[in-house]
Amino acid sequence: MSTPDRLRAEELRGGALIGREVIVLDRTKSTNDVVRGMTDSPEGICVFAEEQTAGRGQRGNKWESARGKGLWFSILLRPKIEIKDAARLTIWIAEVIAQTITEELDLPATVKSPNDVYIGDRKIAGVLVEMRAQQNAPHVAIVGVGLNVNHSVTDFPEELRRRATSLAILRGGLLDRHRLALAVLRNLDRTYAELFG
Repeated sequence: MSTPDRLRAEELRGGALIGREVIVLDRTKSTNDVVRGMTDSPEGICVFAEEQTAGRGQRGNKWESARGKGLWFSILLRPKIEIKDAARLTIWIAEVIAQTITEELDLPATVKSPNDVYIGDRKIAGVLVEMRAQQNAPHVAIVGVGLNVNHSVTDFPEELRRRATSLAILRGGLLDRHRLALAVLRNLDRTYAELFG
């Protein structure tokens, strides 16, 4: 499968909060690390990367981020919740991703607690939330997402091929990553204020 066009930051912007500012990097270690260095930025800023060289999942697991094949991004949030309730953010974003996949692509995506999105018995996406306490201010949350979009089987390491899949494999052809990213951002933006504002 060939690689589709790059993500375009100027065409992903537009949310009321989430996505009103979007940055697309060509390559970085981890989008969560980038956003961690931007905690003075306005809430809702999103950083995408075409490639991550050190993407992370839960419990320090490495997240494979094949160049130009998926959606690898992080969002800076300041939710009105306690640190101990960070799992609510994880569940919310995983549910929004699953719902978006189901609605946009007619694929039966489900959330596998605590932080993964599956289609059937294969993992399609993962969420990593990192929260930091702030004195006299809302806590900072960095929400990282990895979503496998246009991978072929050989884009996954041998050890992951029985557990992971991509939307392109399931649909039998390449998808428009830009359109999917836009749908995910809009759905996150629409639901965030209701739950955490």
